[in-house]
Amino acid sequence: MKVSSLSELKKELHELPQKQLMDLCLSLAKYKKDNKEFLDYLLFQSHDKQSFVTAIKTEIDEHFNELKFQTNLYFVKKSLRKLLRTLTKYCKYMGDKASATDVHIYFCVKLKASNIPYHKSQLLVNMYEQQLKKINTLILGLHEDLQQDYFNELQQIL
Repeated sequence: MKVSSLSELKKELHELPQKQLMDLCLSLAKYKKDNKEFLDYLLFQSHDKQSFVTAIKTEIDEHFNELKFQTNLYFVKKSLRKLLRTLTKYCKYMGDKASATDVHIYFCVKLKASNIPYHKSQLLVNMYEQQLKKINTLILGLHEDLQQDYFNELQQIL
């Protein structure tokens, strides 16, 4: 099955009446949870990215509070992977490198400040280092003034 290009879809959507367009959006939202979450972000949260970042940080805090009582590193690894998948999805929604950098730095700060013995697990060490690489990549895509600010923050967690 051949999928139409984005420009073809755009032209076709432009010609549809508003009611039919709304029905298409709702059917997309019903199809997959990710689509529904993204539509929710676009409609209700995209106008205030700072409050969205604050909500993400609160979710990170809650997640690490739950991990305080976990002694098995296997479950800690699984939980942190799940959290990182969620953070990556949220950063994709925002489409803003500065906000994504802020979120990933906050994750690393929380991981380092937690009492999780991540140095005992090579997988967790690799996960942490991968986040540092991702932060470096994101910082390099920012404006020079922001780069310096975020590099300073990054040096504090190293």
